[in-house]
Amino acid sequence: MIGMTYFLKLIAFVAATAFVVEGQSETHTVIFQNLCSTGVPTLKTYNGEILSTGPAYTSNVYALSYLDVGCGAKGEGCTLIETTLVNPASPGTGSSTDINLIPPHSFSVPSGFGYYNGCDGRGANCTDADCPSAFHSSTEGGVGIVCLAENVNLAITFCN
Repeated sequence: MIGMTYFLKLIAFVAATAFVVEGQSETHTVIFQNLCSTGVPTLKTYNGEILSTGPAYTSNVYALSYLDVGCGAKGEGCTLIETTLVNPASPGTGSSTDINLIPPHSFSVPSGFGYYNGCDGRGANCTDADCPSAFHSSTEGGVGIVCLAENVNLAITFCN
């Protein structure tokens, strides 16, 4: 009988824990504003799975984004925006986004991003090939924009 009581308590604990974890789930949305007269806003996972070709995308996001104007499969030849949108798991961790012009990526259209629903006003823009807010080599540092807010969202704009 003690075994059954223990089992029922264990089931109750697991169910309560699942409820708490589910209640604390995180959500992040990426939206696009394409002000160019051409191209398709594209959001892909690092392994190439297409998450969005324009509509808002909501989930945990580890992704590459670019305006597809004839880019390669991972945005080669285009201005690349890389993002990781996650809630902070420990102090100093959280979301991070940057603009990447490291070859084989290169400037294609003015591109930028900004956080909202947390870290409002933080972001970066790249309006030409020499933009100081982009990575130009893998040895550079300091141009990624970090956000430590929970459930932060990201707006990506092309040709602003």
